[in-house]
Amino acid sequence: MKNLKQSICLFAIVAFILMGGLAHAETIKADVFLINDKGLGENIGTVTFTDTPAGLEIKTDLKGLPPGKRGFHVHEFGNCGPVEKDGKGIPGMAAGGHYDPAKTGKHLSPGGGGHHGDLPALEVAAYGTAKVTLLVKNPKTQDFKDRAVMIHAGGDNYSDEPAVLGGGGPRIACGVIR
Repeated sequence: MKNLKQSICLFAIVAFILMGGLAHAETIKADVFLINDKGLGENIGTVTFTDTPAGLEIKTDLKGLPPGKRGFHVHEFGNCGPVEKDGKGIPGMAAGGHYDPAKTGKHLSPGGGGHHGDLPALEVAAYGTAKVTLLVKNPKTQDFKDRAVMIHAGGDNYSDEPAVLGGGGPRIACGVIR
């Protein structure tokens, strides 16, 4: 009887592990840099993405940003470089547009049925730091691997008006998610 109980207990532990009971939550991270018309500037910190049962947890540990509300998104390509237009470099444009695998073409709130890369606005403290934890329900870390996390100069109103990225404006910081 004792051996039977031990066997059942061992079987339950093995089944628990095989069904993911002790599965490690995947974490991916981006080193974030200020960007300019020449490319990457100063390293300003990190953004970490972790799968949790409640959704995708996003932790920022950033410094050196302008205080206030900033547009915060995941963009299509893992490239933070500038793109030349009319003889001038435009910061961060090599990252492409907001990550939108369903091709919705809509800039809506996180989980609002638009761009999959729409994240909650980033609140930067008076001293230029952003050490916050955000939660987004739909995306997973696998969706964001090898893409770019982007911080914009302006706030974000989650619409396509005004035409400059819903008020997000120019790209000021970027990191490739690994």
